[in-house]
Amino acid sequence: MSARGGVPARLTVVDEIFLRTHRGLGTPIALQGLWRTSDRVEVELLEDLHARLRRGPLGRRVVRARVPGARRSWRPTVRAHPLDLHGEIAASDVLGWADTLGADLDPEYAPGWRLSSAPLDDGGTVIALTCSHVLADARGLIIAVDTALTAAAGSGAAPTRPPAVHQSPSATSTLAPNPPAPTGHPHTSEQRHHGRRRPAAGLNAVPRSDWADAWEQLLTVLGGTTAAFGTELRRSSSRVRNATRTTDPLATDPRTGDSRTTDPRTPRMPTVGAVLRFPAADWDRAAAASAGTANSLFVWFVANMLWASGFPGATIEAALPVDTRDEPRVDNDLAMTAITVTRADSPGAIRAKARAAYERRMTSPAGLPEETLQLVPDRLAYAMSRGAGERDILCSNIGTLPPSLHTFGPHECTAIAARAIHPDLTFARRPRTRLSGYLSRDRDTYTLALVSLTPELIPNSPALHRLAEVTAGRLGLSLRTW
Repeated sequence: MSARGGVPARLTVVDEIFLRTHRGLGTPIALQGLWRTSDRVEVELLEDLHARLRRGPLGRRVVRARVPGARRSWRPTVRAHPLDLHGEIAASDVLGWADTLGADLDPEYAPGWRLSSAPLDDGGTVIALTCSHVLADARGLIIAVDTALTAAAGSGAAPTRPPAVHQSPSATSTLAPNPPAPTGHPHTSEQRHHGRRRPAAGLNAVPRSDWADAWEQLLTVLGGTTAAFGTELRRSSSRVRNATRTTDPLATDPRTGDSRTTDPRTPRMPTVGAVLRFPAADWDRAAAASAGTANSLFVWFVANMLWASGFPGATIEAALPVDTRDEPRVDNDLAMTAITVTRADSPGAIRAKARAAYERRMTSPAGLPEETLQLVPDRLAYAMSRGAGERDILCSNIGTLPPSLHTFGPHECTAIAARAIHPDLTFARRPRTRLSGYLSRDRDTYTLALVSLTPELIPNSPALHRLAEVTAGRLGLSLRTW
């Protein structure tokens, strides 16, 4: 990993929130980047990318602290799921195939990411990188890929020892030898993170002792928050007891998102998603028509899709992730804010609301230091932070993709998408969020990935696609499926 991609030696509060989802405490979520080419991609190129990713910033695992109160830490590892080569699939079924790739991602007890590829029946290839949200947010995942592809283009060399390869039953390649040995990760300068000093970056940076980290955590939490801490503990303990006693397997309330059970054995949610492409010039023109921006039109589009589905609310609460990086890093470097969207709001009005919202980020529960969540047991931390950042819709603007993603070796990438998926999501664990959108720009195209968590209103992917067509039609926008 290059010096520009350092990661902290200790997990952040956000990292641990996502880690708890692997233990059944919260909504399971994985991030996914998808690339398509118009021709076949050689296995050697995929092996090279897999080797570079495992030696890069994604090559790390979570290690529990030995002292109560100390944060979990990151350690380098080359352990990874083998390169996952599938047999040929239909070009029309790319998303259905990609939806199945999020299983067994756990950066503490199993590898946290997977690289997969399949030839398409139209002569092309699809490549998917699926990653636990503990390792990185969407921008961090793109930085990791950019680092690997840039290094590959600069070296022009294949890996000295190819990585292990896994095939589906219909694949024909042979298994490759064991993975290469790990390499070091350069340090970067100390950072400030959420008001605290960020530990020295880089996986070879030696963390302070667990005792020192636990002491600093304790001092931070105790400073001026004793009364608030006690109040929130009593409330959260009550919520934990109530959740434990509850056995009602009914679904989450569509409006509030208050789950009435934490039993993961309740029925699974249907997978409903779509990836759409818009000419960038047309999208920007539609935004400018109401003094909006590409981002505010994005929020307007997702909100109006939800209303078109029959959502009854007069207003829609929109959660807006904010990238807080001061340099490119592969981690969860984000904050959340939110706005209220009305049916009368134009993209221009949403732009003004969003601009104001970026100045007021969401805070930790009951005004406590966020480090409180790292001092208490996982189940209690989950109860204290449950639903944090969740609103009716989520609008994540990933931004412009780097030029390194435009090609893969000698192959041009004809379509690129970034999104989140929810492996094995049950009705009991679904969030308040009804509809999520992920917007990215690649050259002259905006790509909008959509995920619906409201089968009561949007029962399947064709229905979601029709809602997008209706909403685009209101703006005079044409769209293409991915």
